[in-house]
Amino acid sequence: MSGRRGGGSGRPRDERIDTEVIAAVLDGLRRRGYHAITIDGIARKIGRARTSLYRRWPSKRHLVAYAIVGELGYSPAADTGSLRGDLEAAVATLRRAFAGPLGRGLAGLVAHMAQDVALARTIRREVLAARRQSMRAAFARASARGETRTGLNIEVLLDMLTAPFYYRTLFGHAPITPHMTRAVVAYVVRMARPEPAGA
Repeated sequence: MSGRRGGGSGRPRDERIDTEVIAAVLDGLRRRGYHAITIDGIARKIGRARTSLYRRWPSKRHLVAYAIVGELGYSPAADTGSLRGDLEAAVATLRRAFAGPLGRGLAGLVAHMAQDVALARTIRREVLAARRQSMRAAFARASARGETRTGLNIEVLLDMLTAPFYYRTLFGHAPITPHMTRAVVAYVVRMARPEPAGA
């Protein structure tokens, strides 16, 4: 993603800008929605030159995607040595993110994704694809350790693992709690574990 590139021989990257931008974009999503966000407006809000933002993010779509990834984390499924630990680490990032401005702005963002094909494509590529790949890697590690059975539909398991967090955030019918997080992971791990011998 463009916002992650910090190499080259120019001036050192000012990480404070990244933190300020993430907070400003998420606040903008919550208060006014995607259409009201502009790079110029974010630059004014954080008191930075707009050129400093354009150097990092060539478009508003890149800016919004970067802010969301920054809130969710780039690699959610840490290698803890067990499938349960990896998946709990992955969904914990969703629980924390949706407890803040991202959760309050999610409904508006999803609505704008339905209307803006380019935005939807950027979010799927920059946010969802990276997170799903990280969790696929967790299942691959678990398979190598003999923790999972063969023939699993990993894509469906990933949907089952993450969907409750989006569903509860969008509809608000039940809270997202640490207990709920552990329960979701426990169900997925139970479905993935090897068949008992002789079954």
